[in-house]
Amino acid sequence: MAFTGKYESENQENYEEFLEALGLLSAKTDHNVVTEVLQDGHDFTWTQSIPNWAWSNKFTIGQECELVTMKGDKFKATVLLESGKISAQFPQYQFTAEIIEDKLVMSCITSGEKGVAFKRISKRM
Repeated sequence: MAFTGKYESENQENYEEFLEALGLLSAKTDHNVVTEVLQDGHDFTWTQSIPNWAWSNKFTIGQECELVTMKGDKFKATVLLESGKISAQFPQYQFTAEIIEDKLVMSCITSGEKGVAFKRISKRM
């Protein structure tokens, strides 16, 4: 299913716990996060934004690329697309995203004994 679209967060689970696990609790916001995805075949541009802040990554499915974390740290990863789900291993968590009933569902799971599973559901704008 095509991911292209602009989405606004409407529901999220374990948001604060996830930010705390990443050491980013000070980045907590009450603003709705807007995610814009541009897909051209296997090439993606994935941008998340709130007022006064944006975070963007460009990648090609199945090819190693340089990505940026929310903190601005760069790392290399291969983004995969399997069974309609995008997945990538970030330094501190496993990221997945899929379209379910015209909504963008993103999940991030931190590793370790006290791993945190964060989930955000965003509606198409």
